Formats: sequence, structure tokens, C-alpha cells
Amino acid sequence: MEILRLGTLGGLLGLDGTAVGQFMVSRPLVAGALAGWLLGDVSAGVAIGATLELYQLVSFPTGGARFPEASTATVVAVGAAAPFPDVGAFPIAVALGLVWGHLGGASVSLQRALNTRLTPEATADASWGSVAPSVVAARHALAVVMDFARGAALTAAGVGIGRRVIGALAAAWPLDAAASRGLVLVGGAVSAGILLHDKGGFRRQRAWLAAGLAAGVVGARFL
Repeated sequence: MEILRLGTLGGLLGLDGTAVGQFMVSRPLVAGALAGWLLGDVSAGVAIGATLELYQLVSFPTGGARFPEASTATVVAVGAAAPFPDVGAFPIAVALGLVWGHLGGASVSLQRALNTRLTPEATADASWGSVAPSVVAARHALAVVMDFARGAALTAAGVGIGRRVIGALAAAWPLDAAASRGLVLVGGAVSAGILLHDKGGFRRQRAWLAAGLAAGVVGARFL
């Protein structure tokens, strides 16, 4: 039942990415908090979500480019790490989320290819006006349902596989908690540095960088 609930959440968040709403609840920080709330550990969900948010800062969903699907990946990471108290569960879950995000991105591309096949075509001697509105609405609804099913199945499978992976590896993780957090944050700092460079570099954005660092320090203390 727990994996079923997480799968449902992943399906809904997957819809928010493009198909329905786009209310930004599919961002890793929010997705992690929701998954943590669903599992009764909001702080762990926020910690994993905030970390994956840091890694995903450089992924801009523009045009038709393929990009990692962070929403389902975050739910997978939080859901997979939840049963394990080991120190290694957190960094392995973050790594799992990064990998699963790329699988999610590939599934989104496949979904879009299927959507083109669902699009009704006008006859050669007629315009789009010849296609009944009910047909267009039905095809659109089918595409939305398929997108939800894609996100739900991807999330449920990821949680199931992830729990097996973390269960097998977490106990043998060689670093302590402080070193593990440092390792994860170093990787996230690379993404933050790339974003800062793309936005004009330190000299142009030093005020925003200082504000972000201050917010990060305050947030870390609350976590």
C-alpha cells in the first residue's frame, strides 16, 4: 500500500511537469516534502528534495530538449530511503534519484512520441475544422491518463528497486554522516557553480549568491 500511495503521488506530480497545472509542485523540494509527509518523515523528505533541487538547478525544461524528470525521481529517492536508518541510505538515495531522473526523462520523450500518434488528423481535402471537438478532447484526456500511468508506474517501480539497492548497499557505506553530507553537497555545488556562471558569474550575481548561501545555512540549521 505504501508503494501504491507513492506511485499515485508520482503520477500526479508527473502531470504537473507539463500536462496539467504546472503549479511547480513537481519541483524536487516540494516533491520531497510531499513524499516525506506521506511517509511520516517530512524532514528526511525535505533533505533529499532540497539536495536534488540543488542538482537540478541547471536543468531547464525548454523546447523539445530531453531533461531529467525530477518529480518522480525525488519521490523514488525519498520512498526508497525511508525504511533504512543507515548513514549510507541518504547518499545512495540521492544517487538513485539522479539516475531515475534520466530514466524519467526518457519516458517523457516516449510519451510525447505516443502523443503524436494520438493526434487526430484532418482529411487531405479538409481543414482541422472537420475534426469533431469531442474527438480532440477524448484524445487529450487519453494522453493525460497515459501520462499519469507512466509517472505512477515509474515511481512505484523505482521505489521497489531502490529499496532493494539501498538495502543491499547502505550497511556497507564507508563514510560517516558528516563525510556523506559533504560528498553530496560538493556535487551539488558544481551545479550551483554552473548556474552562477550561466547567470553572469560571481561579480554580477554576488548579492544573490550571498543571499542564497545565507538561506542555505539557515535552512540547514532547521533541518
